[in-house]
Amino acid sequence: MLNTSLCEILGIEYPIIQGGMAWVADASLAAAVSNGGGLGVIAAMNTDAESLIKEIRKAKELTCRPFGVNIMLMSPYVDEVAQVVIDERVPVVTTGAGNPSRYMKAWLQAGILVLPVVASTGLARLMERAGATAVIAEGCESGGHIGELTTMALVPQVCDAVSIPVIAAGGIADGRGLAAALMLGAAGVQSGTCFLVAEECTIHRNYKQKVLAAKDIDTIATGRRLGHPVRSLKTPFSRAFSAKESDPNVTNEELEAIGVGALRLAAREGDLQNGCFMAGQVAGLVRRERPAAEILRDMAGEAEALLKGAGQWIM
Repeated sequence: MLNTSLCEILGIEYPIIQGGMAWVADASLAAAVSNGGGLGVIAAMNTDAESLIKEIRKAKELTCRPFGVNIMLMSPYVDEVAQVVIDERVPVVTTGAGNPSRYMKAWLQAGILVLPVVASTGLARLMERAGATAVIAEGCESGGHIGELTTMALVPQVCDAVSIPVIAAGGIADGRGLAAALMLGAAGVQSGTCFLVAEECTIHRNYKQKVLAAKDIDTIATGRRLGHPVRSLKTPFSRAFSAKESDPNVTNEELEAIGVGALRLAAREGDLQNGCFMAGQVAGLVRRERPAAEILRDMAGEAEALLKGAGQWIM
């Protein structure tokens, strides 16, 4: 069985973390992933303290295993949700969309394991100095907010730059991706797109069908002009956004306004015209809906088999 330092640190069976996807990663999905042997994560997204507390307490009712909360640092409620994870004794925090240094001391003093998402070696080193337990090196293949470097290029450079464990993210949806990440030096992976079609994922049926029908070329990155690019499936919304982004007559303020609420429309209402269906480039590998526990078991099992058979390539 695969057993890495990440498993020991987090108290999980498989070295797999579920991504903290806004409007997707709720208590139902997080608990299912944790019960299945991975680390489930609740997305704090732009929610307030009261709403997050409800999800955390629901997750505690559904699982006795460790789970985490993802805190989006651009959220207007970031200060209050940063305190919620302390008050509610959440064991693990992942962060995204910024630098969490201002909250790190309080989290660490509370005994929280902190796993920041990084898109560069510079931020990885900064997070190590701040006391991060591990860093999540996320390549631009991932869905949602992305950086510029690919996973293949980013992960080994981050592994060389820090001495703490590195978790690979972006473009990982099966055992081949997990095995490759371990060979790059990572201690585990974070996956998101494959869990969009977990049976316990509560997103709208239209969202799941869009992922299941996706091909390798069916994602698009938009928002680079705004400084925070996002990868999603090609839809009327994403194509229209891309066209407006290229139009010098459309201001940045107008672009920002177009994107407000689009992910919620996709995830909760299944709006095929106006919704932003975030997904990674591996969507074409995601072919069937199944329980989260099965996704985890198959990913780990396939990776183990591949790694055990790697000797065939050495003469």
